[in-house]
Amino acid sequence: MKPAALGPDKSLKGRPKSTPWFKEIWKHRMTYTLLIPGLIWLILFAYLPMGGLSLAFKHYRANDGIWGSPWVGFENFKYVFRDPTFAQAVWRTLYVNIIKLVITFPFPILLALMLNELRMGRTKKWFQTVFTFPQFLSWIIVSGIVINVLSYDGLLNSTLSMIGLPTINFLGSEKMFLPMLILTDIWKSTGWGAIIFLAAISGIDQDQYESAQIDGASRMQQIFKVTLPNILPTVTVMFILNVGGLMSAGFDQIFNLANAATQNVSQVLDVYIYRITFQSSTDFSFSTAVSLFRSLVNMVLLLAADRIAKMMGGDGLFR
Repeated sequence: MKPAALGPDKSLKGRPKSTPWFKEIWKHRMTYTLLIPGLIWLILFAYLPMGGLSLAFKHYRANDGIWGSPWVGFENFKYVFRDPTFAQAVWRTLYVNIIKLVITFPFPILLALMLNELRMGRTKKWFQTVFTFPQFLSWIIVSGIVINVLSYDGLLNSTLSMIGLPTINFLGSEKMFLPMLILTDIWKSTGWGAIIFLAAISGIDQDQYESAQIDGASRMQQIFKVTLPNILPTVTVMFILNVGGLMSAGFDQIFNLANAATQNVSQVLDVYIYRITFQSSTDFSFSTAVSLFRSLVNMVLLLAADRIAKMMGGDGLFR
């Protein structure tokens, strides 16, 4: 037999040619145009400010500016780790935020499950609105409410004195400061966090509930056998994101609720950065070094939580 003549592979003739990327962008130019404002915001407020991180490796001089200030390498970090107040702030930050995470994280899930069990549409919307409203209040307003209620001459102590009971120093007690943080955080953020889990619940196939009902499953059994397994990926992602913010969560809350009497238990890392930047001799290089350290620890915690979630058989943030 004669070998087949060499020539172009006819089997490739029917295959579509790949379209150049710039032609695809031009084809969908209106869609990409909508992305321009978001991209501009991201570049201006997320990427360009990263140039200021170079201050952590410089000795900042106001006359020379950021780029003209001399480089000092890791000298600022040496001063950071030698400061005993810094170590205390790191420990206090992890202690406060881990306790807050463990206690407050289940509340949005529980609220979403309870709202999902309501069968009256108007009542469900009313409760959802009531629980979500506190999220739109700033911590300044929330702290004002707390101070007016818990101060010496506030609503609660006035009520206690009227019925003959001794007044309690709520705002000046170090033991009560952490419970106050946890309760106000639950009140303010639970309704907003429940929206995410309600959205995940709404995406569950209703056939699964119908099959469970046919098998005789009660409402509680349907929650544990159908609802929770289906929203577990969402729960995992939200938990990983919360772990990734352990070193930087809660500045607005703590700064507005703290006072001189609770300074020892309210000195978290963000408050420490604020004080060394604005309430002492200004040293932007030192405070930038602390901020960079905080961001690196957050990144490590995020990656570690993602890795642990995958090892336990869950879905992580990164593939």
